[in-house]
Amino acid sequence: MASVIASIASGAAQTAHASAASLLAARQAKPGDKLPVKETVKETDPSKAITLSATGRNIFVGVPGAFTPPCSSHAPGYIEQYEQFKAKGINEIFIIAVNDAFVTSAWKAKLAPNGTPVHFIADDQALFVSALGLIQDATPLLGAPRAKRFVVVADGDTIETVIVEEDSSKVNSTEASKVLAFL
Repeated sequence: MASVIASIASGAAQTAHASAASLLAARQAKPGDKLPVKETVKETDPSKAITLSATGRNIFVGVPGAFTPPCSSHAPGYIEQYEQFKAKGINEIFIIAVNDAFVTSAWKAKLAPNGTPVHFIADDQALFVSALGLIQDATPLLGAPRAKRFVVVADGDTIETVIVEEDSSKVNSTEASKVLAFL
């Protein structure tokens, strides 16, 4: 009997997470759309909500989860090639995960122990990625809705480019060197 109840509860939780992801997601952003710059996120202070910069040309890199193997191989390219992005006119790079600020700060420290100007952003309520329509149900692997793997290039608050991986567990078209090549 206990296993039946556990199975029902597990199924209900999965259904709730899938429903939450679909309810949170707006239409997927496209070039010409506005960035949801009024949606709050967090960076270094878990108690301080901020909004993201819409000054100049910026890159927003969405990842499903800090410390996951694909994400931990994805982010370093943006750290290592930061100066090359700057030379191509990029003002800021933001790596965004639906995690809390404790996690994203620890992940940044692990990936860049000597520091980096790349911003690691905690979209702890998934407001930013949901407003972009770039949220997915990652319940089976990560336990909750998470960001799709994406890159958004914006000039001010206007989106220029949206790249979304078909399979968020893989890094292909959103790899830093490929994004750098098309700028």
